[in-house]
Order: sequence, then C-alpha cells, then structure tokens
Amino acid sequence: MSLKIQPDLHYAKSDEWVRVEGNEAVIGISDYAQDALSDIVYVELPSAGDTFEAGKPFGVVESVKAASDILMPVDGEVVAVNDSAIDAPESLNSAPYESWLVRIAMSNPSQVDKLMDAAAYEAYCETREH
Repeated sequence: MSLKIQPDLHYAKSDEWVRVEGNEAVIGISDYAQDALSDIVYVELPSAGDTFEAGKPFGVVESVKAASDILMPVDGEVVAVNDSAIDAPESLNSAPYESWLVRIAMSNPSQVDKLMDAAAYEAYCETREH
C-alpha cells in the first residue's frame, strides 16, 4: 500500500495532521486514516470559539465502515471550521491533505514538537495492521 505523507506536516499517533501557520495550526486527517475508514459519509466538527486540550475528541468522522473520533493534536481554540468538509465529506478521501477540518489558535505551540515528523509517521504506519 502506498500512503501519501506530506513532508511539511506534523502527525499524531491518532492519524491527524497539523500544518503550523504562525501561532495557528491547521488540522486534518491523514491519508492513512481516510484509507482505513474507506468511504467517508459524514463529518461532525466543533464551532469557532470552542477550546480543546491535546488528545481530546473535537469531532467525528463517519464512514460506511465505522465512526471515529478526531482527536485534537495540540491545545487551542477553534478559529475556523472548514464547512466544505462538512458539506462534501468525501473530499477527505480524495484529498486528505487539502481538506482541512479546523484551524486553531494554539495555546502552547511547543506541543507541536511532540508530534511525529513525516519520516517517523511513515515508519509508525508501516508497523500497523490495516
């Protein structure tokens, strides 16, 4: 299986990706996650202004196979939600790295350093059963 992993992103063990833009983080789900879920049919996301701690669920992705919590990789407050991901959840399958879910203002940007880089995430994915 050939996974797409973006070299410029950070990854959580729960398969979320983070792109840092200044003090904000753009968050989505990885190619590994969308592939494991298969056909995504529904996405539930929080509202702007909601705050979350790292490791806590902030949304749900449902596929024809299962529903999965989406976990917040870093502490922060939601500043924007990608409505197009809610309106067209299949975009998470076709373009997982273009289809972001939320943008947050990070309360502790150094938490990003605890996430995996692309090489570590790729090695981590290779150790898992699908």
